[in-house]
Amino acid sequence: MSETEQSDDTQLQEEVRVAEGAEEAAATDEGETSTLEDRLEHEGDIAADYLEELLDIADLDGDLDMDVEGERAVVSIVGADLQQLVGENGATLDALQELTRLAVYRETGERSRLMLDISGHRAARRRELEALAADTAAQVKESGERAALRPMTPFERKVVHDAVAAAGLSSESEGVEPRRYVVVLPA
Repeated sequence: MSETEQSDDTQLQEEVRVAEGAEEAAATDEGETSTLEDRLEHEGDIAADYLEELLDIADLDGDLDMDVEGERAVVSIVGADLQQLVGENGATLDALQELTRLAVYRETGERSRLMLDISGHRAARRRELEALAADTAAQVKESGERAALRPMTPFERKVVHDAVAAAGLSSESEGVEPRRYVVVLPA
């Protein structure tokens, strides 16, 4: 075998090893995705059991819906009159979410980023915040001056940051909890 043939053979073998490694990495990534999704579904199941028991204790009617969005489990409670579980400005909802996350932690030993929604409160709030962020971004683009918004929860700030980024601007959080707020910056 000539040197050229040996070099070609070595190069071909290396290309095969690289291709096999890429296939293994893809299979591993798929396995990790499946494992992540399984873990999030398990978190949702634990949360649903906890919340169902809570609804029974409080003698409230509500249907539970579980989903996985991105890298977090989402549990929604829908029912006739659950406003008392939302509370003023979502304060009770935030507390229930933290209690539910603790229930998941107790079972799994891992911190959860589970999101709880009751009667569509978070979904409606998300739409309001996206509109606020779009309006504020337009105002900042027009004026060229930064704009500070009122204090918000971490969930609300994340929604605003994402919407501002989608509008092509940047934003940052300033202040200290619970008075932390978003500032929209000009380009």
